[in-house]
Amino acid sequence: MLDDVFIGSLVVTSIVAVAFIIERGLALRWRKVVPPEVEYAVDAFASTADLKRLQAVCESNPSALSRLLLVILTHLGSPRAETISALETKARHEVARLDKWLVVLEIIVGIAPLLGLTGTVYGLITLFGGLSKNALGDYSQLARGIGLALNATLLGLIIAIPSLIAWSYYSKKVETLAVEMESICDEFLRRAYRKSAEARLEAEKPAGRIAEAKHASPRI
Repeated sequence: MLDDVFIGSLVVTSIVAVAFIIERGLALRWRKVVPPEVEYAVDAFASTADLKRLQAVCESNPSALSRLLLVILTHLGSPRAETISALETKARHEVARLDKWLVVLEIIVGIAPLLGLTGTVYGLITLFGGLSKNALGDYSQLARGIGLALNATLLGLIIAIPSLIAWSYYSKKVETLAVEMESICDEFLRRAYRKSAEARLEAEKPAGRIAEAKHASPRI
């Protein structure tokens, strides 16, 4: 029966929607994307001596933020522009991973009402097709058409509304997480290069003093 096909399609769509709503809810947890341990390690970064500790924290807490920071740590010896370019490439990849299954919810938001509408139209066709039998007192065809039309419309809306809410919420959350990670990485990048420059200056000072001392020493 086509009635079962329409209702079954809507039930399958609802199961898929619930599965991806739960999956994205778990994947987009704040502490999973931006672990507090990694944030604390970045805040505690004060010198180049802390780089190894930060790297260890990032490796022990795999997340989108950790992977971005590891890119910075890997390219820290390169020019700043090269590091920023590598970071931007990795950031686009990580945001795409966060957005990964939101397109499924977006599709469901579009097709659930359409499936419901299709079932409604079919129900109305069944309804009017049974009007001829109604004159003979057979109301079963009439009732079946009305029931399919109402059930299909209701199921389509029940599936589409929560999916739309979840899709809108998760899309905004991905945007918020991306801004937070960008802020943390930008701050760390500036501090890391500043500390590296200070460390190089400190290393150059003793050599400069030795050269001055040799130049100033009296000749015999």
